[in-house]
Amino acid sequence: MSAITGIYQFNNAPIKHDHVRVMMAGFNNFPSDDIQIWINQHIFLGCHAQWITPESICEILPYYDSTRKLAITADAIIDNREELFDRLGVKQDLRKTMTDSELILLSYEKWKEDSPKYLVGDFAYVIWDERDELIFGARDFSGGRTLYYSHTNHEFCFGSTIKPLIKISQNKKKLNEQWIAEFLAISGMVDTVDTSITPYQNINQLQPSHSFIVKHGKVYTQQYCTLSNFKTIRYKNNNDYIESFQEVFHEAISSRLRSHKEVGAQLSGGLDSGAIAGFASRDLKMTGKKLHTFSYIPPEDFVDFTPRHLLTDETPLIKSTVNFVGNIQDNYLSFEGRDPYSEIDPFLDVMEMPYKFFENSFWLKGMFEEAAKDNVGILLNGGRGNLSISWGSAMEYYSMLLKKLKWIKLMRELHLYSLNVGGTRFKRIPSIAQTAFPVLNKILPSSSPYEIPNPINDHLAVKTRVYEKLKDYGIGDNGWFLDDNIFNQRKSHFKEVFHWNASNTLASKLSMQYSLWKRDPSNDLRVIRYCLSLPEEQYVQNGLDRALIRNATKNYLPDNIRLNQNVRGVQGADWVHRMKSQWDKMEIEIDEMVNDQRTEQIFNIPVLKVAAEKLSFGPAPEKAIDPNYKLVMRCLVVYRFIKNSIEGR
Repeated sequence: MSAITGIYQFNNAPIKHDHVRVMMAGFNNFPSDDIQIWINQHIFLGCHAQWITPESICEILPYYDSTRKLAITADAIIDNREELFDRLGVKQDLRKTMTDSELILLSYEKWKEDSPKYLVGDFAYVIWDERDELIFGARDFSGGRTLYYSHTNHEFCFGSTIKPLIKISQNKKKLNEQWIAEFLAISGMVDTVDTSITPYQNINQLQPSHSFIVKHGKVYTQQYCTLSNFKTIRYKNNNDYIESFQEVFHEAISSRLRSHKEVGAQLSGGLDSGAIAGFASRDLKMTGKKLHTFSYIPPEDFVDFTPRHLLTDETPLIKSTVNFVGNIQDNYLSFEGRDPYSEIDPFLDVMEMPYKFFENSFWLKGMFEEAAKDNVGILLNGGRGNLSISWGSAMEYYSMLLKKLKWIKLMRELHLYSLNVGGTRFKRIPSIAQTAFPVLNKILPSSSPYEIPNPINDHLAVKTRVYEKLKDYGIGDNGWFLDDNIFNQRKSHFKEVFHWNASNTLASKLSMQYSLWKRDPSNDLRVIRYCLSLPEEQYVQNGLDRALIRNATKNYLPDNIRLNQNVRGVQGADWVHRMKSQWDKMEIEIDEMVNDQRTEQIFNIPVLKVAAEKLSFGPAPEKAIDPNYKLVMRCLVVYRFIKNSIEGR
C-alpha cells in the first residue's frame, strides 16, 4: 500500500540527509495519503503511503515499537489475518483495527527470520531490529511487490523503485550486461532467470520468496518458501474435491476484497476472470458494493484475422458472464488512438527496465488509469489461473493415460471429449501418441516450432556465458525451455522464482502510480498449495479439460462460459493494426537502431537487419504473429531504454 525506502549507515555513522531527500523525492510523482520518515542516528526508514485497506487509514508508517525495540516500513497487504491473529494470540478487541504492518511486526517478534513463511499476501517490508542490531527484509513468494537495494562499504540502501538508488549510487546508470544478455537470449516472456540482478550494476533486487539480513556491514539472503513435493490429497468423491476447492478459493477472493475504496476486476470471456468475478460479486453485494469490471476490446476498424477458435473481441462472452453473475458495473475499453510504439517511453518510465509484453502494454496501463478514475482500490485478476485453478490439458492428460497403457479410460475420455468439442476420437490419437512418445516426432509430420530469431550479439553471449547459465534453468540456445512436457513445465513454474517476476514488477509499479493494487486470487498461496496437491484426474475428466474450475463454478457462471471448450479469447492481436499511424516514424528509428554504434556490442546486427527488412510488408494486421515483427519491437524497447539511460531521461 506504499512506496518504501530506507538507509542503514554502517559503523554508526549518521544518516546523510541529502540521501534521505533524494530517496523520498523519488516517489514525488506518486499519489499519497501520507508521507513520513523515521530517523534514529544511523537508521532511516521512509514511507510514501497509499491507504487501500480500512485498517491502513491514518496508519503510522514507518512505525517504531518502543517496547519491542523494532521499527518497520512496509508495502504490504496480508490476507491470512485471522489465522495469524489466532497463532499470535491477538485479543479480539484489537483485531479489527490492527494494521498489517503491526501484524508483520508481531510475526517477526515470534518467528524472527522464519516469519515470512507464515504470511499470505503481497508484501515487501523492512524491519530494524534494534536489540540485535540488524536489518531484516522480505518479499512475498511471487514478487507481488518490488524491493531493490544497493550495498557499499558505508551503507545499505533500499527502495520500492530503482531510480532513487541510482541517484545516490557510486556507479550512476552503469548498465548490467548480464541482465541485458539474459533478456535478449530468452525467447519467452521471462525477462531474466536471475531475479537478483537489475539492468543496472550494483543495484540488486530482493528475489521473490526471499528475505535478507543486513548485519555487520554484510548482506545475507535466503529463500524461505518453496513450492514442490506436495502430498496428494485423496477424497472419496468429486464433490469433496469441489467443495474443498470452493472453500479455499472463496477465502482467497474474500480476503482480497478488503478495501475502503471500490473493488474492480479485469474481466475477459474466459473461465479464470469469470470465476473470480462470480465469487467476488456475491460477497460485494452483501456489503452494498458493486464489482467494477474492465474488459479490453479491439478498435472498431480492426478486422479479425485469427482462426475461428480464437476470439479477439470477447464482448458477447463477457456480457454473458455479466448478465448471469449480476451486481456488476461493466466497462468495455478499446483505447482508441493508443498503440505499443507510442507507449514505449511512458512504459519504460513505469517499469524502469525493458519489457517484452509490448503487445498489451497500452491497455494494461490503461486499465489502471480507468480503474483509478472510478476510485477503485483493488483490481482483481486471474493471471496465474492457467497453472492453478484452471490447470488441465486434455491432450497432455490423455498422452499420460496412453503411456500408462490405460486403454479403457483413455477411450472413454476420448469419446466424451469428442462429444463435447466435436470430431471423432480416433483422429486425435496420432497427436496424443506424438505427445506421449516424442520419438514419433521424427517419423510423423509436425508443424515447425514458433521461434523468434535470436538478437543477442555473439560476443556479448560469450562474455556473459548466458547460454551456459540458461541451460542450468532448462532453457536451450533457442531461448525456449528444453523440456516441452507441460507437467514438468508446471513444476518449474512453481519451483523457480523468475517466471512471474516481470508481470508482478509491472503490477507493483502501476499500483504505486495509480494508488490501486492488482490482486490475484489464483496466485494465493493457499489456493496454489491446494491445487498442487490434487491428483491429475481432477483436472481432466468426463471429456472436460480444466475440469476442476468448470465443476466448481456451476451456479457461478453461465454454461456457455463454464463448459466452453471450442473458443477462447486472445488479447493483443491488434497491436500491429494500431501502429499504422506510427509506422513511418518507427521505420526511421529502426534504421537508426541498426546503424547506431551503441547497439553493435548488444545486438546481432545482421539478424536484426534481416528481421527489419521483413517489416517492409507494413502494418498488415496478420503480421501480429510474425516473429520478425516481435523481434524488432523487443529490440526497439531495449534500444530506447539504452538511449534514455545514457541521455539521462
